[in-house]
This record gives sequence, structure tokens and C-alpha cells, in this order.
Amino acid sequence: IDRIKKENDSMQVNLMHLKGEDINSLNHKELMVMEEALQNGLSSISAKQSEILRMVRKNDQILEEEHKQLQYASHQKEMAAMGGNMRVIQEEVYHQRDRDYEYQMPFSLRVQPMQPNLHERM
Repeated sequence: IDRIKKENDSMQVNLMHLKGEDINSLNHKELMVMEEALQNGLSSISAKQSEILRMVRKNDQILEEEHKQLQYASHQKEMAAMGGNMRVIQEEVYHQRDRDYEYQMPFSLRVQPMQPNLHERM
């Protein structure tokens, strides 16, 4: 039990030192060991942070590419839908022109019911 108590006290003191508390009691060698441990921890954190940043950028590029593909597919569908609508609109315009042409044509050039030979041609 005494051994465990001493070990626990030692760990408590080490934890206080790592927190930056009561470091005046440490000698030069112990301070160097602590500094090295802190440097290793800092470099490990920096490496992890860089890895996460790289992954975020890669995911961002993937999402941008997927967004472009979805926009392209959406645009293609819109164009296909508009193409079908354009055909209907063009047919309506064509038939409307035919109707308008009849009204724009002078009355004398229109097919008259009294002229059966013209009726048969048309």
C-alpha cells in the first residue's frame, strides 16, 4: 500500500509539473525531459491537424466535383424538357403562322367558293 501511495503521489507531482504548476522545484535535466515531451506532443498535434486539413480539402474537392456533375445532369434534363416543349411551341407557332397567313392574304387571292377548280387544287 505504501508503494502504491508513493507512486500515486509521484504521479500527482508529475501531473502538476506537466500542467506548469510548481516547476521551480525541477532541475535542469527534468525540465529538458518535460520540454521534449511537450515538443513531441505539439508535433503530434500539428501532424494530426495537417492530416485533418488535407482530408477536409480532399473532401471539398470531391464535393465540388460531385456538385458540378449534378449541375450538368440537371442542366441536361432541363434542356431535354425544354427541347420537348420547344417542339410543341414550334408546331404551335407554325400553325399560328398558317392561320395568320390566311388573314394577311388579300381577299382576292383567297380560294373562292365560286371557283371550283381552285378548290380542288388546294
